[in-house]
Amino acid sequence: MATFISVPLKKSSEVDLVKPLSKFVTATYPAGEEQAEYIRSVEELNKLRKSALGRPLDKHESSLEILLRYYDQLCAVEPKFPFSENQLCLTFTWKDAFDKGSLFGGSVKLALASLGYEKTCVLFNGAALASQIASEQNLDSDEGLKAAAKYYQLASGAFGHIKDTVLSALNREPTMDMSPETVGTLSLIMLAQAQEVFFLKATSDKMKDAIIAKLANQTADFYGDAFKQCQYKENLPKYIYFQEVLPVLAAKHCIMQAYAELHQSLLAKQKKRFGEEIARLQHATELVKTVASRYDEYVSVKDLSDKISRALTAAKKDNDFIYHDRVPEVKDLEHIGKAALVKATVITPPLSAKFTDLFENMVPMAVQQSMSTYSLRKAETIHRLVGTLREATNLCNGVLASLNLPAALEDLSGDSIPQSIMEKARAIVQQGGLQSIEQLIRDLPELLTRNREILDESLKMLGDEESTDSELRSKFSQRWNRTPSGDLYKPLRAEGGNFRSVLDKAVQADQVVKERYNAHCEMIALLCKPEAELTAAIPSANPAKTLQGSEVVSVLRSQLAQLLAVKGERDGLEAEIKGVTFDMSSSFLTALAQDGAINEEALSMSQLDQSYGSYNQKVQASLRSQEELLGKVQESHQEFSKLKQSNSEANDREEVLKKLASAHDSYVEITSNLREGTKFYNDLTEILLKFQNKCSDIVFARKTERDELLKDLQQSIAREPSAPSFSVPAYQTNPAPTATEPSPAPRTVFQPQRPPPPAFTPQATSAPGNQPQPGNPSPMAPPPQAQGPPYPTYQGYPGYAYQMPVGYNPYAAYGQYNMPPTMQPNMQPYVPYQQAPAPGQGGYTGPPPTQQHPYAYQQQPQQPPHQPHYPQQ
Repeated sequence: MATFISVPLKKSSEVDLVKPLSKFVTATYPAGEEQAEYIRSVEELNKLRKSALGRPLDKHESSLEILLRYYDQLCAVEPKFPFSENQLCLTFTWKDAFDKGSLFGGSVKLALASLGYEKTCVLFNGAALASQIASEQNLDSDEGLKAAAKYYQLASGAFGHIKDTVLSALNREPTMDMSPETVGTLSLIMLAQAQEVFFLKATSDKMKDAIIAKLANQTADFYGDAFKQCQYKENLPKYIYFQEVLPVLAAKHCIMQAYAELHQSLLAKQKKRFGEEIARLQHATELVKTVASRYDEYVSVKDLSDKISRALTAAKKDNDFIYHDRVPEVKDLEHIGKAALVKATVITPPLSAKFTDLFENMVPMAVQQSMSTYSLRKAETIHRLVGTLREATNLCNGVLASLNLPAALEDLSGDSIPQSIMEKARAIVQQGGLQSIEQLIRDLPELLTRNREILDESLKMLGDEESTDSELRSKFSQRWNRTPSGDLYKPLRAEGGNFRSVLDKAVQADQVVKERYNAHCEMIALLCKPEAELTAAIPSANPAKTLQGSEVVSVLRSQLAQLLAVKGERDGLEAEIKGVTFDMSSSFLTALAQDGAINEEALSMSQLDQSYGSYNQKVQASLRSQEELLGKVQESHQEFSKLKQSNSEANDREEVLKKLASAHDSYVEITSNLREGTKFYNDLTEILLKFQNKCSDIVFARKTERDELLKDLQQSIAREPSAPSFSVPAYQTNPAPTATEPSPAPRTVFQPQRPPPPAFTPQATSAPGNQPQPGNPSPMAPPPQAQGPPYPTYQGYPGYAYQMPVGYNPYAAYGQYNMPPTMQPNMQPYVPYQQAPAPGQGGYTGPPPTQQHPYAYQQQPQQPPHQPHYPQQ
């Protein structure tokens, strides 16, 4: 009776994990030991998949260990890589485990770009292999019984887990082998078999009959539930697998009920309830007879039947001669209790005892995304603080340039170049002068064009693939059942739109920088000239030597020195702000482990306030100091201007000095802006190249998926009938024989035995020649045979426009008839084969008798010698 059901494994197509995962690692993590470690882990993951799915697996624990380890690794790696159709796209193809397909169409398969689909299929194979290992156990030993129960419960739990999660994991209808109905049925079957193993264990240990009866009754219930689940689902009976499983489930349901009744009868015998004992044994006998009559080819119950029969015979004998107890009806018997000792294993990774995460040091994608958002928030905070400082410095420089400070204090002589102007001129020359700015300006359009081309090419790839997908969708309609490319590419198109907007804003910023350069180009060029030319270009004025020892000049110089100190402090403060670092990954990992989710905004804002709160206060203090000092400088400059002698020459000189100072400040700012713009374009190029690779990868994956789907559709179309079914007219399927036309012979290989030759008289040997003798029987007619499909008529041959029997050759007399006249002279006359008569036997030339032997052969009459035979037309 030890017939256990196992589940076949699904088959998967080969998938290259190394290339896409390595590309993601290279693009996400900087070059170094960490990146190299992750790439090695990717290669190990690819090897693990090949070991688990790329070869036939033995029905052994080691093979199951490999499958479960791969499943655990998939669970561990899922949150660490962005597996999706529009990011890291990996298409996994799996065949239906039960559908073996047809000769031309192949088996049913499904390809999805979903790691959840891969996980579900791997878990299905783990459950299937566990059922196979359990069915191979030696149930005569305790170790075999324990192992079988363990693996059946594992298989039941795995199938149950798939039932609960498959729809959410795939976001679409799976193949029938993994539908909730199918795996739910398999889970019940595995649980019933685990319970049966416990029943066998209890029987082997010779436990009390009451316990064994309850275990058997519970097992019968489990098998009954599985049978109902398998029988009443619409799609399951179409599988040959379940057509073979159904009778086994029904047989085991009856057998376990019979065992329950048998052991309950022993309990009744112990309690002196002899009538109940007989009633239960009779019920058990009926159950066993049912199995033997209906399911004998699946399950043998001979031993159980003999055991019950002997017990029933002995019980009846004792009751008839000794006890005379009334035998109750089966419906009046007390219900047997139930005892469930099995429970489906809860699927909680890791399932493998030897599992070690290959990507243990890699943070999950949720943490990576939170870190990325935190980095943006941090960059915004730094940009805001540093930008505030720089704006304040530019404001200070502008105010001083408008007051011609400190050049006005240095130009008291009125005929020499102020020291500050000379220092600014030398600084411009050291930085490259006009040539450096013009070179940076010439480089910007090239960088912009390169970025636009990369972006346009990326979006063009998406557009071409989307148009192809739309054409195929309109062609195949509902059969084209994959995610529309338009919906899939929405995030990428939105990202591309952001890049285009950034480029447009960058173009506007470049134009502003060029306009500012054009406004100050003349003065910048003047600062780049030699000292003599610069001195000659600055107008001279009357000396103001009377102000050299003035208190106002001393106060003004002191205030300018304080402003210079404030600006110097800002440089150090800016460096400190940019140097602040804090590792948020530990905080995000802790939050993810505790809460299962990350509140990135709250955690990031709290940390940023803590890290940059003090620097924000320092920035505000620097701004207040500058504002106070600038107010004092403006007041002191007003007094200085009143004391200073003014004339047209002095005003012209001061105006030129102001423009030179402003030109220097503009040169520094323009150079900084252009270099930032160049860096921006170069950085954007790297980002756009990654975006292009992302688009290329997803387009390639979609093309691969498209080719697979087209192949499946072609096979599906090939399996469909080319025309609707129609009924053949009756006259074509069973034509009635007529008197004038011979009946067509059946197209069979049936060959009747040749009957013995007809009787003859000895005197026939003396008959001259081949003359027919009166006593000889006539040749027999062709035997009547069963009707077959009609043969077509041949209109081109006169005299042969009737249906021809099998074996008739219409081309035998083709020689001189229906041939071109030019060929007839070369043709030899047809001479039929003439068989010599046996000794003492004349030829069969007479007319056929009325009564013919059904298997007689008609022979051609012998012709006179030297006379050819011509068929009648």
